[in-house]
Amino acid sequence: MYIVVVGAGRTGSKVIELATQDDHEVVAVERDQELAEEASATYDCMVINADAASKEIMLEAGVQEADALISTTENDSVNLMIQMLGKQYGIETLVSSINEPQHMELFGDLGVNVVESPHELNGQYLYRAVQRPAIQESMQVGVGGEIFELTVDEGAPIAGLSLIDADAEGLLPEETVIVAIVRDGELYVPRGESEIRTGDTATIFAKGGANDRITDAFTKG
Repeated sequence: MYIVVVGAGRTGSKVIELATQDDHEVVAVERDQELAEEASATYDCMVINADAASKEIMLEAGVQEADALISTTENDSVNLMIQMLGKQYGIETLVSSINEPQHMELFGDLGVNVVESPHELNGQYLYRAVQRPAIQESMQVGVGGEIFELTVDEGAPIAGLSLIDADAEGLLPEETVIVAIVRDGELYVPRGESEIRTGDTATIFAKGGANDRITDAFTKG
């Protein structure tokens, strides 16, 4: 996967670390010379020391070829402009940190997956949003646990099954629980015989956190 990361501060450097560890091709853009030099010396990736607010710089970074664009600057206006450019070039996965919660709707309208308040933990969430874009809202619970939302795709393995049937087919790991379903704007608490339908948004608790096995059950292969 070709990933462009804008910003190599606390959040961005965590994203770069995780992405390069997974052998993705990463290009980072950081305007601060010291941070850019540190990222270049630390990670196996190309680092451009320049202002990402320039379209020419983003083209140099290869935004027109990227599979994912992650913006992590401390300026929401810059992040939004970067994501708008990514949208223009048809990048499949757009992810951004935001610094002011009131700006979340602007990013959402653009189809950007957002994470509030940039810090190292949120760097992990930003990168996870690239790995598993089907996951919507998420929250860490304790050590390793996570609550998150997934919408059931048409043709997903779990669509049309009851919770009992899904368990019998081994679609979900142990200690993974569907705690709520939103269907047509109504909230349901599912029981064993409850059917999971296409279009349902399920709130899931996973003791071991989100993983491919869970997302694969809810998405069309």
